[in-house]
Amino acid sequence: QVQLVESGGGLVQAGGSLRVSCTASGRTFSSYAMGWFRQAPGKEREFVAAISKNGINTVYAGSVKGRFTISRDNAKNTVYLQMNSLKPEDTAVYYCAAKLVPVSLYRTYFAASDYDYWGQGTRVTVSS
Repeated sequence: QVQLVESGGGLVQAGGSLRVSCTASGRTFSSYAMGWFRQAPGKEREFVAAISKNGINTVYAGSVKGRFTISRDNAKNTVYLQMNSLKPEDTAVYYCAAKLVPVSLYRTYFAASDYDYWGQGTRVTVSS
């Protein structure tokens, strides 16, 4: 069982930056591939970014590629999402998710249905 807690959301002006974090409980964080998703008002949850267990492989949604960076610190049980050049359309609740991966160090996952555990979300609002 893994519990995920997001933090770092808030209000930022368009063009600004924000970093959200997700800290996991337990001692096996390095066994999990991690992902970030978001859900805007009235819309379905969508994939943002994912990172492999060892932090080497990452994948991004086209809408955030080049602006957002996902990273992880396995010693701190934490995954980060650095968001730069924010746009009003980035406004959403951001969720982190964890998938237990017994073997592969390098796999990333972009389907919400792949993930086993979810955080409660942190709200990001970008004003124009």
